Amino acid sequence: MTVTKGESTPQGADGEGDMTGGARGGAPVADDGYVPSERRLERERYKRARARRATAIAALSTLVTAAVLYLVVVDAPGWPRTKETFFSAQYAREAFPKVLEGLWLNVRLLLVCGAAVLILGMLIAVARTLRGPVFFPLRVLAAAYTDFFRGLPLIINLMIVVLGVPALRLQGVTVDPVLLGGTALTLTYSAYVAEVFRAGIESIHPSQRAAARSLGLTNRQALRHVVLPQAVRRQVPPLLNDLVSLQKDTGLVSIGGAVDAVRAADIIVGRSLNYTPYIVAGLVFVALTIPMTRFTDWVTARMDRQRAQGGSI
Repeated sequence: MTVTKGESTPQGADGEGDMTGGARGGAPVADDGYVPSERRLERERYKRARARRATAIAALSTLVTAAVLYLVVVDAPGWPRTKETFFSAQYAREAFPKVLEGLWLNVRLLLVCGAAVLILGMLIAVARTLRGPVFFPLRVLAAAYTDFFRGLPLIINLMIVVLGVPALRLQGVTVDPVLLGGTALTLTYSAYVAEVFRAGIESIHPSQRAAARSLGLTNRQALRHVVLPQAVRRQVPPLLNDLVSLQKDTGLVSIGGAVDAVRAADIIVGRSLNYTPYIVAGLVFVALTIPMTRFTDWVTARMDRQRAQGGSI
């Protein structure tokens, strides 16, 4: 095509017109001429107004509730004494660095015990789901383990392990209260996590395993590559909830003398007879737990949306 002086190439003639996105500089822009109807605009304005109204009502309700609770607490006859005993700024400043120092032990226990609980719980769950009469004793032992430690209160388990094991005076067995407390936590929580994993494994339809076998995979390969990945993804929210509970219960190792956040607060309380350090320790645990709780809620909501849309879970 010959272009004479004063002429221009028609837009889109060489594939670089407006409908291709301004060519080379940005995303395609296509004006389809759509104009929202007045009814739709009115509906959107109504939704925005209703959302603003709901937000205002929620904020007002929260303020009123907080004010009522504050007045009820402050007007109580024993509030001055309670404030001095549980909410002393002086003892809070004294306890805070000590509690933070002890909290590092709780965090390490969470990381180590959490990993051990996931591994041991997975092994127990797999043992409970093994097929064939030859694995019957293993299934019975795994079931007995989960039934026993799920029924045994954690505080009693800690006392038995932390106080009972050193009393045996076994050669080569540690008497460190941190290691013994971590062992007790692992024993109890692995029983709960094992049941979570088992529920996930049994939720996988048998056709998945049959399809894997038809492709030439062995039972072990089908379990590892087909069943377990799907089971773990489905059970992520309850697993995270168990880890949140484990995070809080690491404070129970203090019954054996381990100086964690709770024990650090207890030492100051025993010296001062003021209970503010307990409040500080409790608030520190809450601050540590909230992010994981919100993350658990986000993961749960995300998986629910994927399930509703027919996506992968």
